[in-house]
Amino acid sequence: MSGTTTAAAALRRRAAGAGANRWVVLVVLCVSLLLVAVDATVLHVAVPAVTEDLRPGAMELLWIVDVYPLVCASLLILFGTLGDRVGRRRILLLGYALFGLASALAALARDPQVLILARALLGVGGAMIMPATLSILRQVFPDRRERALAIGVWSAVAAVGAAVGPLLGGFLLEHFWWGSVFLVNIPLMLVSLPVGRLLLPESRGTGDGPWDVVGALMAAAGLFGVVFGVKRLGGGEPPASVLTLAPLLVGAVLLVLFVRRQRRRTHPLVDLAMFSRPAFSTSVGCIVLAMLALVGLELIAAQYLQLVLGLSPLETGLRLLPLTFAAMAAGLAGARMLRRFGPRRMVCFGFCLTAVAVLLLTAMGGTDNPSLLVSAFVVLGFGLETTLFGAYESMLSEAPPAQAGGAAAVGETSYQLGAGIGIALLGSVMNAAYAPGLSSVPGVPSASSAAARHSLGEAYEVAGRLGGPVGVALRRAAQDSFVHGLHVTLLVSAGLLLMGAAMALRLPRVMQCAEPAPKVELPAPREMADSRVSA
Repeated sequence: MSGTTTAAAALRRRAAGAGANRWVVLVVLCVSLLLVAVDATVLHVAVPAVTEDLRPGAMELLWIVDVYPLVCASLLILFGTLGDRVGRRRILLLGYALFGLASALAALARDPQVLILARALLGVGGAMIMPATLSILRQVFPDRRERALAIGVWSAVAAVGAAVGPLLGGFLLEHFWWGSVFLVNIPLMLVSLPVGRLLLPESRGTGDGPWDVVGALMAAAGLFGVVFGVKRLGGGEPPASVLTLAPLLVGAVLLVLFVRRQRRRTHPLVDLAMFSRPAFSTSVGCIVLAMLALVGLELIAAQYLQLVLGLSPLETGLRLLPLTFAAMAAGLAGARMLRRFGPRRMVCFGFCLTAVAVLLLTAMGGTDNPSLLVSAFVVLGFGLETTLFGAYESMLSEAPPAQAGGAAAVGETSYQLGAGIGIALLGSVMNAAYAPGLSSVPGVPSASSAAARHSLGEAYEVAGRLGGPVGVALRRAAQDSFVHGLHVTLLVSAGLLLMGAAMALRLPRVMQCAEPAPKVELPAPREMADSRVSA
């Protein structure tokens, strides 16, 4: 009898995430996040090696790169809300297992189709892991002060993962074959699964009413269509193309129908009443604007460093490291800043600081200026992380504990949508400012000029084929036009950031820390029996 009582008490402690174990839980969750963040970027440097080995077609190569973020973004709401119903820990552990199996499949792929399938499965695993980490963190840290510190560590790890991906991929490719960029996930998953099963608490929402399967599929299909269409726009595809316009329209219609369905249901997947809270809706809007203003700009900056300044991919990654270190510092200092300044001033300050960094970058020209770039990247990284930290923390704190998974999924989805729209919007601005400068280069045939207007890389290829003074003139004109387009894009980005600063004025002035004690859900009798047997 005493053994049963002891087992039940241990399960209660595990369910609550009580005591010092909550910091161990944070470590496990951060490892999960690190894997997903690294995998989102690690393949970028391996694309040439994959192309040489598997010989994919142009469309297959596009799907190899894009299917992971596309599937992940589409399924965040589905798995976030499912975790609220069946258990967030359960979904997270399933995500671990799927992520490990998909990594092995990707590493051993011998044709493009298998690699596309493996990358899609990685996206499913990522969609299971991402909202579950944030929602478990919301449950384990009921005190807002401690939760703010935990979110700061969590966001700092995300910054590390995004930066480590290309560097780790470059290192592995220098010593092993391209499949090694996926194999590195497997040992970590083999450790995370038993550790997570032992240490992570199970939590779920109220579970009232049946889970809306039709609504979940509508949300997934709608997000898939919108994200797919936005990615095609960001890739330079014509907006009037059927493959671009049709997914956008169908996706938008499905999302509208999803919202109407949720409003009518007694037990909706996502409680849309959360959006009536100014702090929640404003936080989501700030996340979208921050990513919209900066993700497309990051891709353009990488092109500037490599194509204009002539840096190698590894040198480019190293040049961007100050941004990552500054973001880590902002994440670790975020809890103290939030307590001192409150969400409104913190997020507004983050937006303004990021806008200052973007305006500093307008001093970039055709020659390298390392001190300017380092200074601007440090300010940019600190400002961006300050903004995202304040917005994520406010959004998660405004959501009811029972809706933590859905709220985390909304936040991650807004992040992905903002990033996709930003690539499309700022890419269009860049092209509109870049192309006119190449329309009348002396001595360049009209067909060559039209090809050079597509991108700076293509302009270099055309200039190389032309050769002589004409090729040199085209190359110089393309560089000058690219720098001009970059300056215009920076100004547009700064304007979007200042709009975000104005939006942040709707956030609460002070950090409200008083919250009711969360309800602790005991595991089901079957789980308790299984625990006694395993003991």
